[in-house]
Formats: sequence, C-alpha cells, structure tokens
Amino acid sequence: MVGGQDAAFEKAKPVLEAMGKAIIHAGGPGNGQAAKICNNMILGISMIATCEAFALAEKLGLDHQKLFDISSKASGQSWSLTSYCPVPGPVPTSPANRDYKPGFAVSMMLKDLKLAQEAAAKAGASVPLGAHAESLYSLYEAAGHGGTDFSGIINLLRGKL
Repeated sequence: MVGGQDAAFEKAKPVLEAMGKAIIHAGGPGNGQAAKICNNMILGISMIATCEAFALAEKLGLDHQKLFDISSKASGQSWSLTSYCPVPGPVPTSPANRDYKPGFAVSMMLKDLKLAQEAAAKAGASVPLGAHAESLYSLYEAAGHGGTDFSGIINLLRGKL
C-alpha cells in the first residue's frame, strides 16, 4: 500500500519490491495510509465477528473444528477465520495456539482503528462498526491485553479478562 506521485512511486518501486511481494500504488500522497487504515478496520471488524461466532458456538455446544470446517468453506469464510482462527486447533499457525502471543498486537490494531475513526470524522464518513470495534479493542487494551494478539479479543467476548 503505497501513496505518492507516479514518478516517486516508480523510483521507489525497486526498493519496495525487495521489502514485500505485493506492491500496490494506491494513488496520491496519503492514499497508502488511507488504504492501510481502511484494510485494518475491515480486519478488526471481521476478527470480532469471527470471535463472536466461536464464542456463541461454545455456548451452543458446537465443536471449534466443526465450525471452522463449515465456515471456512461457506459464506463465513474470511482471512480472520482461515489465517488467525481465534481458538486453538483449527489453524496450527494461529496465535491462539501460542497463548495469543502476537502476531499483530491489540495496541497496534487499536492505533489503526483510532486513525480510521479520525479519518472518518474528517471525511464525514459513517463507520459505526469501526467505532464499535475501536471501543471493544479499547476495553481489551485497558484490561491489560495491549501486548497480546488482536485475535485474543475472543476472551473479552467470553467474559474472561
């Protein structure tokens, strides 16, 4: 996600290609940051939805693996589910299998959600799910979990802090 003038992007592209696989020019100056905060707002919201589903499944007696097997191949499929499943087991590389050691820390997710809220306010955009995600991650961070992986927010939803 890169913003900047076309000429500057082309000049920087060889350096950027050495740093990452997908280099996408998002447009003019500031558009790389805009893309990052919008993308991470999607991620923060989708992780909360994934965590809510697994927390509900636990209450309903549905096995984690069964929910994963179904949702990962159905309309509930998302990166949050298939790469960072918030419960131990279904995705071996998930932080849930390492006691929620980050990956992507709660404090970093919260920073991006706050930036998205600031940008939305300046642009006059309505982002109520982003605002709610920010409030939930704020609660989780305030409870002392800022250094854990953002998928650990399932514990807030379970009432376990």
